[in-house]
Amino acid sequence: MPGVYISFPFCAQKCTYCNFASGVFPRELETSYHAVLRNELEETAWPWTPNTVYFGGGTPSQIGNDDLRALLERIPGRPWAEATLEAAPGSFSREQVAAWREAGINRVSLGVQSFVESELRRTGRKHTAEVVAADVALLRSEGITNFNLDLIAGLAGQTPASWQVSLDWMERLAPPHASVYMLEVDEDSRLGLEILNNGPKYGARDIPDDDAIATMYEGAVERFAAAGLPRYEISNFGQPSLHNLKYWRLEEYLGFGADAHSSAGGQRWQNPESALAYVESGPRREDASPANPTAERFFVGLRLSKGIVPEPAEWQHWQEPIARFIADGLLERECERLRLTPRGVLLSNDVLQEFL
Repeated sequence: MPGVYISFPFCAQKCTYCNFASGVFPRELETSYHAVLRNELEETAWPWTPNTVYFGGGTPSQIGNDDLRALLERIPGRPWAEATLEAAPGSFSREQVAAWREAGINRVSLGVQSFVESELRRTGRKHTAEVVAADVALLRSEGITNFNLDLIAGLAGQTPASWQVSLDWMERLAPPHASVYMLEVDEDSRLGLEILNNGPKYGARDIPDDDAIATMYEGAVERFAAAGLPRYEISNFGQPSLHNLKYWRLEEYLGFGADAHSSAGGQRWQNPESALAYVESGPRREDASPANPTAERFFVGLRLSKGIVPEPAEWQHWQEPIARFIADGLLERECERLRLTPRGVLLSNDVLQEFL
């Protein structure tokens, strides 16, 4: 079944590790953005009825109740099997959660990143572990029992002991879904750029090394599995997100808003990247077709724990790298299914890059 993604790139503050096309923008731009976004949804000729909706950001939890309802009213298929809203801890009230549920939201993803205050402050986040616990209790009391908690392995000052503190909190709060992302270092984030330039800002010189980050990640995999949250994708554990599975399975979806991508009817396209460009030019379609669709199927499909079942022609085409990665213990084959090994997951960037 197809899905809908809505981009809301507005935040109260820009986190140091964030490499998304989001940030703090003037209120006037946000108002104009809502108008263009509503119009884009209104003018869509829906080729099918979606069964999932996902609000990503940015911080969609700062969308006003009326604006959220106006957007969701323009999407067919309610009630959706899954309708997710990303939220920053401490950014919403009981009244908002009730309004979310009434509008059709039935899943919330909380960007926790850490439960250790010293780590959070160096990222620019303002919440505490107690705030997250209160948010979880609030969601559950308002009937939203399907929620996700995000963690990042590799934050400045993070240690094996502090990582265990975050994992202890995760076990205590018992989310049905958890995500663990290993810190990405690139020039698109302030922290990443500082690390690449060997600068001191944002705790850049206190980032754990790759081996330490890998050990933290493996510890999370073990703890989550013991808590009934098995890994189903490299960064995701527990009850799978119906919407996110569409990306890894290359199923159809329509994206709305700045930098939103779409895949439907055999075509791929994306909107202008920045919120300002999106408002000024509207939802202009820019081609985003993959150079090699077969390679993309390997690149995204191998992220899933179950892996993929290559076609005979694909086995033949990728015979050399597949054999090499199997010999190196990074891939394994079971009958006609191919998947990453536990060691291959830790080196997944090297493996997946081969297929691009």
